[in-house]
Amino acid sequence: MARIYVSPRSIVLPGDILAEGNDIVVDSPFIERKGNQYYATITGLASIQQLDDGKYKISIIPLEGAYIPKPGDIVIGLVKDIGLTHWEVDIASPYKGILTVQEVLDRPFNPAVDSLKKYLDVGDYIVAKVVAFDRARDPLLSIKGKGLGRIVEGSIVEIKPSRVPRVIGKKGSMVNMIMQETGCEIVVGQNGRILVRCPNKDLEEVVILSIKKIEAEAHTTGLTERVREFIRREKTRRGV
Repeated sequence: MARIYVSPRSIVLPGDILAEGNDIVVDSPFIERKGNQYYATITGLASIQQLDDGKYKISIIPLEGAYIPKPGDIVIGLVKDIGLTHWEVDIASPYKGILTVQEVLDRPFNPAVDSLKKYLDVGDYIVAKVVAFDRARDPLLSIKGKGLGRIVEGSIVEIKPSRVPRVIGKKGSMVNMIMQETGCEIVVGQNGRILVRCPNKDLEEVVILSIKKIEAEAHTTGLTERVREFIRREKTRRGV
């Protein structure tokens, strides 16, 4: 008989006991078994599922470096599934974003005669705001507001969420410098996804390379000036 010591979606730390017993199915490399007890080996989000045969499947979603939503965050999400009155959105987080029809449309919606696919389909990228999140339920998103909505052009760059502050810079210094040097529009999602819209492909490639350079060298000093020099060299080399 299994005994579960953690609740689903709770945060666990290395050494925390997760479960005890023989009716346990481990579905994670981050769980260590000692006798008939199971322990977490990393900081993560516990996942507990009771199977049809009565056993429990346990796993851990790593949280180290992962994006944890906060109300007010701007994120770039990918629509993964569609329900009757909401979309499920991948926001590069252990939590999936929920976008309800009320946070998309300004008019009544009747699922009996209308389809959400008309507005957003699986595979669409969106710029959204996190409007609510308390870890007890998945984060709620909205695309109502200036600069929010479906992405129709540009490229998405993914970096580690922990590097986002370096890409933005103090009071926006880094991202504003890149936009001034290239004439591109950049939308930085707090979840580590960045939207880049440029006048041409060459400039887009320069911006993407610059963002990757920031990610790789985030721990160094004098980075803003090095990135500025890099952009100017690349623009000269490419004749843009």
